[in-house]
Amino acid sequence: MYDVDVKNRSVTSDFFLRGLTDDTELQPLIFTLFLCMYLMTIFGNILILLAINCDSHLHTPMYFFLCHLSFNDMYLVSITVPKMLVNIQTQDQRITYAGCLSQGCFVAVCTIFECFLLGVMAYDRYVAICYPLRYTVLMNPCFCVILVLIPLFISIVTGLLHSLMMLHLSFCTDLEIFHFFCEIAQVIKLACSDSLINITLIFATASVFAGLPLFGIIFSYIHIVSTVLKMPSSEGRYKAFSTCGSHLSVVFLFYGTGFGVYITSEVIDSPRETAVASVMYSIVPPMMNPFIYSLRNRDMKEALKKVIGRTASLL
Repeated sequence: MYDVDVKNRSVTSDFFLRGLTDDTELQPLIFTLFLCMYLMTIFGNILILLAINCDSHLHTPMYFFLCHLSFNDMYLVSITVPKMLVNIQTQDQRITYAGCLSQGCFVAVCTIFECFLLGVMAYDRYVAICYPLRYTVLMNPCFCVILVLIPLFISIVTGLLHSLMMLHLSFCTDLEIFHFFCEIAQVIKLACSDSLINITLIFATASVFAGLPLFGIIFSYIHIVSTVLKMPSSEGRYKAFSTCGSHLSVVFLFYGTGFGVYITSEVIDSPRETAVASVMYSIVPPMMNPFIYSLRNRDMKEALKKVIGRTASLL
């Protein structure tokens, strides 16, 4: 009877997102900060999309993948930040059971897809630098679409799998999540029933879908560095490295913050501090990516100037 009652509560009850702090005096500051970060992320990534769309010189595989990275970044922050802002504004921390599972699923999909996209972008640079004469043949439009669709399919299936596995968990009366969104690992900690399978699945998928793209990135750049160092002219070496600089910066930012959050959660037994650290991988990289690509890429700078110029003339 008790088990049935717990399961019923797990379906009908709401979870409570406690956010980053309970200090009411800090809530307006947090609201303003996250609203600014959200708007900067959306505005910056929209500019990237407009610049690529308006400049025919940027209709290449590298910028095709960058477009999907921008879409993914906007979607990721739109899943988490608006709900947090509404909770702060209304002083209502509730999120429905279905809403929590959906949010956790979508966050997992976007995070896994981001890992794959960074790996695909590294492969694109590898082919462009190591096999320049065969680049247009190897990275043809059809193959580029496949390189996006297959990772997207895998990401969606994995996210749904996590959500379906969580449906088998039973939750007790303590449904407070000390986080600003329903991170799957944090939700599992609230379960009363055995969650070993869910925890194993998280570690397995994280190891495979973060590890494999990272291995591909390392493999690609080992060959890129080897090829570039063999180039006779310093100008050619600089040009080759400059095309990789933006991507490497994004990789270091995303994986660096991700590993930082993992280490923080292992060393510090504080859900609140882990939630603060999670901001570094869930919000900061999507916000910084447009700046990294616009500041370190000459072609993107020129395209952005054209977009801004056209927009100014219309106004």
